[in-house]
Amino acid sequence: MAKDWKLKQRKPVRHKHIKGLVERLTSPLDLNVDISKAFIETAKFGPWNLLLLDKSPVAMEVARPEGVPEDAGEVGEVVAFPTLRGMLKWNPARKWCDVDHGAIPFLMNGADCMAAGIHAACDSIQAGDLIWIRDQQHGKPLAIGWAVLDSAEMIASMKGKAVKALHYIGDELWGLEL
Repeated sequence: MAKDWKLKQRKPVRHKHIKGLVERLTSPLDLNVDISKAFIETAKFGPWNLLLLDKSPVAMEVARPEGVPEDAGEVGEVVAFPTLRGMLKWNPARKWCDVDHGAIPFLMNGADCMAAGIHAACDSIQAGDLIWIRDQQHGKPLAIGWAVLDSAEMIASMKGKAVKALHYIGDELWGLEL
């Protein structure tokens, strides 16, 4: 079911105007991001505020949804996180979980990630965190979503939802052409 979203409010910005966004984006993932030579724009696309570098959507700002644990943050709090294209560009080393090949077709259709498909996860994941899901064999990003369980619970559990999908390969944001 395709959504009829359009890129709105697209405008170029200076480095100093997005300093806070870059800090919120890089600190949870321990990213080292150099955007000094990039053409920087911001835009709105559906529910997301996007950061575009050289016409590629590499980061998004999303509001924390209802149903996240209270210690994870307040509902409506804005969280910055790389998009899947940003993940491919920067290859972060934190906030990931590995899934087996059986889960990949479901994730590509936008399904939530079930705990049974998760084989490993970064120790820093807490319930309510925004995390990325990667292929167990190749380490490539497949989806981004909200963690429902802590990392230890994800690995130990054999049933139930572990990650609520937000962005995946094949969705409207992935297919955004600029």
